[in-house]
Amino acid sequence: MLSNKRSRGKMSRWIWSPLLPLLLLLLPSMSEVQAQVENRVIFLPGTFQNVSVSQNETVQAVVSRIAPEVAFVTLQFHTQHRNATLSYTKLPGLGLSLTAVDLGLLSALEPGQTSLSLFLSSPDDDTVAGTGVILSFSSTDPVPGACNTEFTLDIDPNVYIHYNLYETTIRFAPANLGYERGETPAVCDRSTGTNTRWRLQYDVYQYFLPENDLSERSLFGGIQAVADIQGMTENGKRVMTLSSSDMTMAVFNSIPGQGVIYSVIVRDPLLNTSASYVPVHTYACSFTSTLDGCQTLGKLSTKFFFTIAGLAGLFVCFFGHRFFKCELFCMGFSFAAFFFFVLIARTTELSYDICLTVSAVIGVVGGVILVMSWWRFGSVMACIVVVGLMLGFLIASTVLFTPIGDIDVFRRSDVVFWVTFCSIMIIVPLFFVRWPREGNITTCGVVGAYAVILAVNAYVYTSLSYITLNILKRFLNNNYSAVFTDVPFQTIDYVLITVWVVLGVCGIVLQLYRERSRPFFPPSPYLMWLQERERRTTNVLDPSHHFPSLPNRLLARARQLTKRMEPAGEHTPLLL
Repeated sequence: MLSNKRSRGKMSRWIWSPLLPLLLLLLPSMSEVQAQVENRVIFLPGTFQNVSVSQNETVQAVVSRIAPEVAFVTLQFHTQHRNATLSYTKLPGLGLSLTAVDLGLLSALEPGQTSLSLFLSSPDDDTVAGTGVILSFSSTDPVPGACNTEFTLDIDPNVYIHYNLYETTIRFAPANLGYERGETPAVCDRSTGTNTRWRLQYDVYQYFLPENDLSERSLFGGIQAVADIQGMTENGKRVMTLSSSDMTMAVFNSIPGQGVIYSVIVRDPLLNTSASYVPVHTYACSFTSTLDGCQTLGKLSTKFFFTIAGLAGLFVCFFGHRFFKCELFCMGFSFAAFFFFVLIARTTELSYDICLTVSAVIGVVGGVILVMSWWRFGSVMACIVVVGLMLGFLIASTVLFTPIGDIDVFRRSDVVFWVTFCSIMIIVPLFFVRWPREGNITTCGVVGAYAVILAVNAYVYTSLSYITLNILKRFLNNNYSAVFTDVPFQTIDYVLITVWVVLGVCGIVLQLYRERSRPFFPPSPYLMWLQERERRTTNVLDPSHHFPSLPNRLLARARQLTKRMEPAGEHTPLLL
């Protein structure tokens, strides 16, 4: 029995002895990877940590277990829309702290340093919740924002963002070459040789969050996907590369309600190393505004306007050529409403709703004028030119909506852009001279189906609306030419592209089949009335030839009210 106990004791020691070193290694990690406790949270390099900062509270962010080969680290912290303050000291001070939604601080390490502390606080009277991460860099990596002369921090690795209705602008401070712990950094602007920071290059990246998703979970998932260099290069899209001689800024198209993350990666082409700035995000709208906020982007006036336009577009798509007057009214309405919306917005200070209402009223007048011009003069080709310009406008907008529109020659020269746009727009109606009916039916299908897409966009965001919205913004904003007009293409966009194609093709095929045996275009009602009147006055065999004129008929009707008139006989032509 004693031998059994001894054998069990030896077996237990044989089992536990290899596990003891592993447990000793895991215990420090288990003690450090933990939730926030008592105003103190521990960060491990490369590991995201959720942090909540209460009102009038300062949370100490402790970075531990820093490897000896690390020369500097950045602590970045992100919230959705509430400001947070990150500081080198417990009491925030000028030049030692930063308050923003996306913020970070860079700390250069001293020889032998393995840990450091930074401080998080809430600048407003509310609790701030966000996610943070520590990124470490070696001495050969560039130092983001180390040559800062514009912003408050001495070394500023942040990207600063500003947006309006038309454009979103990002700015950042230039970087410097890396250096070992304890060494003096290189002078920023002493010379422009290849051994200075002027050899550095800056890649600007863009990452779109899921459409129609304003949740905090979606944002934090996107931040975690692109916070470091590898994540951004794999998941984001590089939109431009700046040299050290370029201005450290970039301008993009504003997409209200669409979450976008921007980041800058600075590269040292000589050493083949790189470092990332702190990513910054925007929805191009406000979460706190009670009017035109991110949650209330869909204006009632916009929904009403485009719902009516979508129903009219659906009718034109399938029945436009048959009901030619209705088609002309819709085309004239669209042409006049767009033109005068641009004119009113550029020359007046009226609000959006008033501009939209006035443009709609003028659009009705434009539609009536186009219909009446065809009714009175009967010139089909003159009306078809307007219809062709509508299709040309949509085709030109679609061509410049593709990556072709972001080519430097189009972005930097308004003359080249508008000449190209107008050339495409004018070429399309030329085909209508040879095939007027087919061109008119094609316009009905393509433009009518796109009106349906715009109606859907009033309720569910889709990037397809920016096909024409980018052109409208460029009309309204003088400085819009330098803007990158990239928009996300996600599942809803591919679904709506399919809907657009299916509606357009079905509408074109149906109208071509139905109108194959009919006249190319219906005759002018006014010319028909003139011909009918001439026929009645010259054809004695026509029963209407023997009808009295309208004044005589009215006079006879008035006489019937006072005296009964005897029948005058048959109103039939004489039989020979």
